[in-house]
Amino acid sequence: MSFFREQFTARSAAVRVRFGAGVRKNIAEELETLGAERALILTTPQQAELAEAFSEYCGDRAVGAYTNATMHTPVDVSEEAARRAEELGADVLVAVGGGSTIGLGKAIALRTGLPQIAVPTTYAGSEATPILGQTENGQKTTQTNPKVQPGTILYDAELVATLPVEMTVTSALNAMAHAAEGLYARDRSPISSLMAVEGLRAFRDSLPRVLASPEDVATRGETLYGAWLCGTVLGQVGMALHHKLCHTLGGSFNLPHAETHAIILPHALAYNAGAVPELLAPVAELFEDDNPGRGLYRFAKEIGAPLALSDLGVSEADLDKAADLAVANPYWNPRPVERDAIRTLLQAAWSGDMPAF
Repeated sequence: MSFFREQFTARSAAVRVRFGAGVRKNIAEELETLGAERALILTTPQQAELAEAFSEYCGDRAVGAYTNATMHTPVDVSEEAARRAEELGADVLVAVGGGSTIGLGKAIALRTGLPQIAVPTTYAGSEATPILGQTENGQKTTQTNPKVQPGTILYDAELVATLPVEMTVTSALNAMAHAAEGLYARDRSPISSLMAVEGLRAFRDSLPRVLASPEDVATRGETLYGAWLCGTVLGQVGMALHHKLCHTLGGSFNLPHAETHAIILPHALAYNAGAVPELLAPVAELFEDDNPGRGLYRFAKEIGAPLALSDLGVSEADLDKAADLAVANPYWNPRPVERDAIRTLLQAAWSGDMPAF
């Protein structure tokens, strides 16, 4: 399939990206390249021991740590962390973790202008984008701002070699959602589409091997390659229905980010497939089904992904509210976002059934 368009615009941020097992141990070199002397290291409470390890890697360039990164990037946490950065006189942020920690780094950068080094430990892809999502008063909002784009990314396969299988699967599907929706984005380009297909292929091929041998560093390296590709797509183009639904569900019902993406993705693709069959044809081919959403559903089931919103604690009574919120101020989408159809989509996602469309 050709992705060429006679007229298009492609965007690419100036980001230094390094891949390699053990590359995290060279972070002092990256700090020296930036001319940074006072690194604040960020993690979640669960990954606080990584902050200690990175303090050692940074040597006397580490000035402290903040280890309270929180899911969905609550504004009050971000403001507390920004004050901590200013009190310590930090001149660079080192975010080590998944979407919660990298999101916190972005939120601090928005408030302080500090440069960032991102060291992902999941496949969320936030590190590759200028997009920040924040939650306040139960509502999640997003913005795009070049100030929040990490300027350096270190992809170290050793850091994801011990990622639990369940988290591996959900985080990977979260990343794949960026690529899949990028294929029908209004502002897609031949470059973003090629990266999207290659990112999906990398995950399709590597995930079954990771499940068979979770600590295989070479295979984990391929998953990080897929994560970078999918995340870069997210940073270049706008997202649509899938991301609107996930932001609605995550922000309003406090659902876990990656699991929500994993469950919703097949249903959102099936909803849109009839409107843009030619653009989703690569997904149909990769997952061997004329309906790309159903093909991806089968793949997700085979790799043990969560399938039902009900398993995340969503009640069936919540679905009407979720549908109402999803159609309020909808993102652009190739198929009209219709309330009754969205309610049908959510019912299938709640039950864990095959996509309804």
